[in-house]
Amino acid sequence: MTRSDDGQASLLDNRQPEAGRRFDAFAVLFDPTTFRHIERLGIGAGARCWEVGAGGTSVVSWLARKAGPSGRVLATDIDTSWQTAEPAVSAEPAAPAEPAAPVEVRRHDIGADEPPAERFDLVHARLVLVHVPDRDRALRTMTDALRPGGHLLVEDADPALQPLLCPDEHGPAQELANRLRHGFRALLKERGADLSYGRKLPRLLREAGLERVEADAYFPLTSPACTALETATVQQIRATLVEAGLATDEDIDRHLDNVAQGSMDLATAPLISAWGRKP
Repeated sequence: MTRSDDGQASLLDNRQPEAGRRFDAFAVLFDPTTFRHIERLGIGAGARCWEVGAGGTSVVSWLARKAGPSGRVLATDIDTSWQTAEPAVSAEPAAPAEPAAPVEVRRHDIGADEPPAERFDLVHARLVLVHVPDRDRALRTMTDALRPGGHLLVEDADPALQPLLCPDEHGPAQELANRLRHGFRALLKERGADLSYGRKLPRLLREAGLERVEADAYFPLTSPACTALETATVQQIRATLVEAGLATDEDIDRHLDNVAQGSMDLATAPLISAWGRKP
């Protein structure tokens, strides 16, 4: 998701070339978790789905296949340039032969715009709300868009639960990696991100009036996708880290070399998935 009204775009802009590599890494890391939850909620043929802050193609395409030709998928974001990009690499095998639901792509700011007029069986947002200044309004908008019996699935990171890139900090390379990760967190917080938002989701869904609220967490400790995500992220925020005095170009070059060697275990913040049903 790219923000254009609060400075966020200068940090993680979907239009930067590294953004596509980050979306690919997110797909490999988190699509299996997302798909498992949606399957569990019983979303299938004929479902009407809203993917909020889509930022990529893998979840949208998968939902279209699940909903089938009798369903519908609305995909929204502030920046919809992703719709013309190559499909993200997902850990879920593609099924191109399956008939798919029609997909509408629409520009929409979940923290400022009114909800769509229609009502949905599923509303889903992943790694979106932590960056939205008016998170309360965004959650109300998504809840209001549910039909009775519809499900809301919100998945967001909680960097404050696990703030390290290298939880096993046993040498200089890991120490440098964690110092740069702290700088990244500081930049996010400066731009209004709530770094402890994920843990609040179950309570917030209950307060929004949803029932049967549950939540879990996924926490990859090391994988090639974590390495790819770190490389793309650092390349994307490099100039901002240097301008803010949080790192030097030499620090970043050394860190990227360390990452490229493949000898470090790189983690992500826990992804908290929370879901509930509208009465």
